[in-house]
Amino acid sequence: MNRKYLAFDIETAKDVPGEDFNWKPHRPLGIACAAALPSDSRKPMLWHGKTAAGTPAEKMSRDEAKTLVRRLTELVAEGYALLTWNGLGFDFNILAEESDARAECKQLALNHVDLMFHVFCDRGYPVALDKAAQALGIPGKPPGMSGLLAPRLWAQGKYQEVLDYVAHDVRIALEIALKCEQRRKFEWITRKGSKSSLNLPQGWLTVSDAHRLPEPDTSWMSTPIPRREFTAWLEESPPK
Repeated sequence: MNRKYLAFDIETAKDVPGEDFNWKPHRPLGIACAAALPSDSRKPMLWHGKTAAGTPAEKMSRDEAKTLVRRLTELVAEGYALLTWNGLGFDFNILAEESDARAECKQLALNHVDLMFHVFCDRGYPVALDKAAQALGIPGKPPGMSGLLAPRLWAQGKYQEVLDYVAHDVRIALEIALKCEQRRKFEWITRKGSKSSLNLPQGWLTVSDAHRLPEPDTSWMSTPIPRREFTAWLEESPPK
């Protein structure tokens, strides 16, 4: 399978307290910036809000977020397959809220490849991006940097640092996707420190196709995560 991928990621604007990133009670989060990296290019596309003076804004406006949605839709129409890590449960959920382009974001979310959601649907638990990169010998996130820190750094005016970070994240996701699709196998480091794997006989599945996989046995888990944790927003009505 030789799909043209477009890895996509956002960084939010609101600083969410705590280390577990329980973000839903704190929404709307706003979008500080976003990046997309085509598999046939080495240069990422970057977006962020702009002030009247042309400098980076605190967050993207609704019109700026809508412009981002339109651009992603155009790129899909040009033949790119959108690719994310947890884009279904997070990035497109946030983008739908910030842009108020819910129908378009739902369509993008359902038809794109969410690497983490594919693994979750098969195994019943999520895997961290860094753990996959580690297993595959791919350089992970910069030491001391995380999505939790990005809003704080953006608020401090460290815009380039955050833009570099979001660009690095899409590079990691794209490299994982391509390497695993070529090998027909996804690998990651488990919590116990061992390596685990998932065969990909058909390559990566879109969100719609992954959602059709049989529910895995999660009876061994004390608090299994339901799929609705990631998909519920697709059925929500816009707020009045």
